[in-house]
Amino acid sequence: MILLASRDGAEYTADTEDTEDAATAKQPSDPRWVRPSVAALLLATAVLYLWNLGESGWANAFYSAAAQAGSLSWKALFFGSSDAANAITVDKTPAALWVMSLSARLFGVNAWSILVPQALMGVGSVALLYAAVRRTSGPAAGLLAGAVLALTPAAALMFRFNNPDSLLVLLLVAGAYCVVRALEKASPRWLALAGVAVGFGFLAKMLQAFLVLPAFGLAYLIAAPTSLGKRLSHLCGALIATIVAAGWYLAVVAWWPAADRPYIGGSQENSLWELAFGYNGFGRLTGDEVGSVGGSPNGGWGGTGWDRLFGGEMAGGIAWLLPAAVVALAAGLWFTRRAPRTDRGRAALIVWGGWFLVTAVVFSYMGGIIHAYYLIALAPAIAALVGIAGTQLWRARGNPAAAGTLSAGIGLTALTAYLLLSRQSDWLPGLSIAILVAGLLCAILVFFAARLPGAVRRPVAVGALITVLTGTGAYTVATAATPHTGALPSAGPETGRGVRMGGPGGLLGTSPPGENLAALLRQDSANYRWTAATVGSNNAAGHQLGGGAPVMAVGGFNGTDPAPTLERFQEYVRSGQIHYFLGEGMMMRGETGSDAAERIAAWVVETYSPTTVDGVTVYDLSR
Repeated sequence: MILLASRDGAEYTADTEDTEDAATAKQPSDPRWVRPSVAALLLATAVLYLWNLGESGWANAFYSAAAQAGSLSWKALFFGSSDAANAITVDKTPAALWVMSLSARLFGVNAWSILVPQALMGVGSVALLYAAVRRTSGPAAGLLAGAVLALTPAAALMFRFNNPDSLLVLLLVAGAYCVVRALEKASPRWLALAGVAVGFGFLAKMLQAFLVLPAFGLAYLIAAPTSLGKRLSHLCGALIATIVAAGWYLAVVAWWPAADRPYIGGSQENSLWELAFGYNGFGRLTGDEVGSVGGSPNGGWGGTGWDRLFGGEMAGGIAWLLPAAVVALAAGLWFTRRAPRTDRGRAALIVWGGWFLVTAVVFSYMGGIIHAYYLIALAPAIAALVGIAGTQLWRARGNPAAAGTLSAGIGLTALTAYLLLSRQSDWLPGLSIAILVAGLLCAILVFFAARLPGAVRRPVAVGALITVLTGTGAYTVATAATPHTGALPSAGPETGRGVRMGGPGGLLGTSPPGENLAALLRQDSANYRWTAATVGSNNAAGHQLGGGAPVMAVGGFNGTDPAPTLERFQEYVRSGQIHYFLGEGMMMRGETGSDAAERIAAWVVETYSPTTVDGVTVYDLSR
């Protein structure tokens, strides 16, 4: 015998040989409370992600400047150029920039036109997650999963920011939804659509999108209700769809004459293949990232290991329900161990649990560049596991093992919140101990919930839910209430400056030009291809956004790309295509990568006389 639950939450048992019929039986319609609850969830999510959004200004100016360029030039939009004159691209594939650039074309270049699409992607992700979880575990599970995703600090951080992670998460959740649909009737069409979603996820953030593929493939291979041969053929078709959706852009860029397109930023050989599979691909796993700067002296980005996600800024962004997700996955697989092969409940656990495990292991042990905001990629999987297991264990509370597991998850979550909040004792003092006490009390009551009167059980469930979400919810609201700028935003409250700056100026931060410098850059800008050049993309981005004219990012993001070479730069100067060079201090030099930017800067210093405008050293290359 195995425990099952219909979409409306009614419990029943069935012999394993009868489960196939039960799984394909017509499902009842949703209760009346479902639609208003879903509408309230999505409305609350929209308010959380949109409220006071413009306070972050350009947020990550690196991408905002590229969106500005895309709003002025279709070629810049297609390639993801840092400037409208198409000197060099950003160091990512440009799908996220396509959305921002089109929005900027429609509504003008401003903070709202760039950031609102990200917030709407967050609302869409919550809606898709609800829909996916609901199809296998009912509306209550879907609502809980959606609420957990919306109240994850890393999600609130990224869905209010303009990094590519927002589009990546939306596409991966869409892919998971398509897999869930494919599992219902062994649909090759839905499975192929999942491949298309993941493939376009590659165009948002390259190989990171493929971390979900093992889970998606394994779930379909195990649980699709058709023969093994058809399952394998459907998977092959979906793989082809993934490759086509991801590869068409790489093929076009490879075919396009290099002299007629911008240099591929982040690569040393002007190659998108090198960028996708090297610097932004396997190099992130091994730490062998040519041209990278920062991290520890030996190239690492912090200690690796199973506890990495519980340390530093990473913990505040994602760790609140991470232990609960582990318990949920283990419990779900245990309680469905005797289910038939095609059981969709277990298949859903494989989809979300595999996503969770593969991504968590990679993030925990990767030796290359990693930042705390990457962990938004874990949020949908954690939310789905908590939603599925939380509701199913509550429905099975008459089983001591189920009640004990749910009780342990609540207590563990309260303890996690206590430990995380205790690290910032000056923020909302007393909240940590209140959550711990309330959580332990709820855990005890939930364990005995089956013996409690019916009028008491619902308040116990509501109290447990509120307790579980209070810590992560408070941290999420604090994240949303704090403006964020720079390349390395982090979740949580701001106890000092009021705006969380990500990274040191120049390399990872951006400073807008003063009024005099901005006016100087605008002067006669129409007569030059680039109104100025400067080392590093963030330096260039600030001046480009402030002056409104293209600024060449010499050396790309880190200043270590060989673009342009000294000879090419000199040719640009001789032909009158660059007006000024801004010497704002050289970028950090790594042990690898090109020194072309340093050579260019040295040549300018030796050849031209400097002046100072608003504290910035300016060289007039037209003289």
